[in-house]
Amino acid sequence: MEFLLASAIGCLTAAGVYLTLRKRSFAVVLGMTMLSYATNLFLFATGRLVIDRPPILSEAAQGYTDPLPQALVLTAIVISFGMTALVVMMALGAFVEGGDDRIDLPRRDRRGPRA
Repeated sequence: MEFLLASAIGCLTAAGVYLTLRKRSFAVVLGMTMLSYATNLFLFATGRLVIDRPPILSEAAQGYTDPLPQALVLTAIVISFGMTALVVMMALGAFVEGGDDRIDLPRRDRRGPRA
C-alpha cells in the first residue's frame, strides 16, 4: 500500500511539474492542480496508513490515526480550490484581453481583443 501511494504521489508530481512548464496557461493551471493533489496525498500519508482505526485517541482503541494530517488536507483542499478558481479567472481574463493563452508570446505578436 505504501508503494502504491508513493508511486501515485510521484506520478502526480511528475505530471504536475511537466504541465507547469508548458507554454499554455490552461496547462499551467492543470499542473498546479496536480501538484496540489500530490501535496494533499503526501500530507495525508504523513498520518500513517492505518485501516479500521478511529482518527481519535480513546481508551477503547489500541491504535489510532493521527487526526492532524486529515485536518491539514481538508484545509488544503479548500485553499487549493479557491486558488484554482482565482488562477482560472486570471487566465481567462488574459485570454480575453490578449486573444491567446500562450504565455511566451511578446505583446506585439498577440492579437487584439475580440469584439
